[in-house]
Amino acid sequence: MPRRNRPERGGRPDLGASTGWARSESATDGEWLVRTVPGAQATKDYRCPGCDHEIRPGTPHLVVWPADDTGGVADRRHWHKPCWDARSRRRPGRW
Repeated sequence: MPRRNRPERGGRPDLGASTGWARSESATDGEWLVRTVPGAQATKDYRCPGCDHEIRPGTPHLVVWPADDTGGVADRRHWHKPCWDARSRRRPGRW
């Protein structure tokens, strides 16, 4: 029997999670969409809000933004993975 490529009924789209390029995460600080950026695709400098250090080009990292309807391009932040994982134990350096 052929596979059907229909979206799930009744659910709100996940702004990228449904397309496979971002995953949804739920934590005490809210709902987030998280995308992994491999080192080969990291071509610019960013500043991690968790440690306030630079994320240099070629460094694998995460792009994170709120999953609610208010999250947009301006709300995306680039994090080191360990900093993102430790965010509940540390305060952000700057946003």
